Amino acid sequence: MEEIKLTQFSHGGGCGCKISPAVLTELLAKVPVGPIPPELLIGTETSDDAAVYQLNDTQAVIATTDFFTPIVDNPYDFGRIAATNALSDIYAMGGTPIMALAIVGMPLDKLPQPAISDILSGGANICRQAGIPIAGGHSIDILEPVYGLVAIGVINPKQLKSNATAQANDVLILTKPLGIGMLSAALKKGQLNTSDYAELIKWTTTLNKVGTEIATIDGVHAMTDVTGFGLAGHLLEMCRAAKCQAEISFNQLPFLESAINIAKQGTATGASNRNWQSYGNAINLADSFELWQRNLLTDPQTSGGLLIACSENVLPQVQATIERSQGNQGFVIGKITHCNIAGEVLVKN
Repeated sequence: MEEIKLTQFSHGGGCGCKISPAVLTELLAKVPVGPIPPELLIGTETSDDAAVYQLNDTQAVIATTDFFTPIVDNPYDFGRIAATNALSDIYAMGGTPIMALAIVGMPLDKLPQPAISDILSGGANICRQAGIPIAGGHSIDILEPVYGLVAIGVINPKQLKSNATAQANDVLILTKPLGIGMLSAALKKGQLNTSDYAELIKWTTTLNKVGTEIATIDGVHAMTDVTGFGLAGHLLEMCRAAKCQAEISFNQLPFLESAINIAKQGTATGASNRNWQSYGNAINLADSFELWQRNLLTDPQTSGGLLIACSENVLPQVQATIERSQGNQGFVIGKITHCNIAGEVLVKN
């Protein structure tokens, strides 16, 4: 078991193995759209984190799925990270998860059964923390290890938070630091020390439960989680859906310890480059921006934090809620400058 290194089986780990935004858009454009019932409050139109189907005046079902290849070598930690990441989509909509189904694909001829059991145990542990059961699932024998969840949640439709509802002058808050992709790339090269690994695990296994409570605050307008498309990509999705422009300051962005040094050494994930090629034309960088800074903006975040757009007058309440949940106030990174335009992101130094 000590010799098992899960990342050796994966060509791209965690949310870094996502299909690039440009390719995904092209693929979905060719898929015929069936009838859309009025009860489907959120589908694919706004690049939101989950689908939402209204049952009655006070209840809607949130449904999502998320799975990926290993981002770390330890099987138990991989299971925990994958489950935390999958449940994040429910919290990002403002909902409460009620159950999950496991998605399991394993190379049975290469991975010993104890390692596979540890992956499943890690996911089950996170679901217990979230207060939900893994009520079933599906498993197959494949070449690369894959694990994740179908997550089901509920919400009052009046508290639903979408990408498309950010407003001009909203403050932008991030609940977790950035740099997950940088640290995972260093890990795969054998260059990540013990303390940095502990920091990586700490944040990638922190449930975004705070999203459920934040959704009840009047003045919180929009919310999403930052995952495989990086901060720039997911903020751009919010801007495009709400037809807004956002302005952020690189110097205000929070990063995991060592992430900046790793980036300055020239490390960048393949997903980071694909992300920039997909949406870089809508990201307006300051003239003095360097390549390592751009790589951090597009760095894929596995099990990243929530990105929240709220009125400035409720900022203290939002920050206090985040602090009660995870011990810090979150990080103010910028604002929505104005709306009724084509979505774009301006980045200052």
